[in-house]
Amino acid sequence: MNIEFKRVTKKLPEYKQIKQLYFSAFPSEERAPFYLMIKRTKREDVDFLAIYCEKKWVGMIYIINYLDLSYVFYFALDDSQRGQGIGSAVLREIHKLYSGRRFFLALEQLDKNAENYAQRLSRSRFYLKNGLKKLSISIKEGNVLYDAMGFGGEVKPEEYREMMKNYTGFFFSKLYKIEMYEN
Repeated sequence: MNIEFKRVTKKLPEYKQIKQLYFSAFPSEERAPFYLMIKRTKREDVDFLAIYCEKKWVGMIYIINYLDLSYVFYFALDDSQRGQGIGSAVLREIHKLYSGRRFFLALEQLDKNAENYAQRLSRSRFYLKNGLKKLSISIKEGNVLYDAMGFGGEVKPEEYREMMKNYTGFFFSKLYKIEMYEN
């Protein structure tokens, strides 16, 4: 399976599809302002990538880099592309691209009382199957509590806070409540 990435810009032919995918794949309480995400792509420490499989657009991934950390802020495949092994192929390529770094992501906590518990469990199993390990931290962004998974080593709460402060800037870091806990 041939996976390729292209930087997302407003000039990319799939830009509107990527924006639609972002708004449909993530609940409003989990979304950062899209304009801010696009604005931050001008920086070298942000990788907003369109994903292609066999030259066909299939999804998007948004990664924030800071020192030796790489944080997957968002990763989504178009609904029609799920369940075909593409997500696993993407993670294999990402693992190569970000080797030597502490790479991590956040996913909704495995709360058995959550309405979408089956979906949360499926996501967790997908990432475990693809080589990510549960990290010893939890992340709270806004009112949502997440578990962290990754490869390349643990992430300390203060490193995460510094990375997000660097990404959001002083003003947004004061408005957007971010917390991290060691489990």
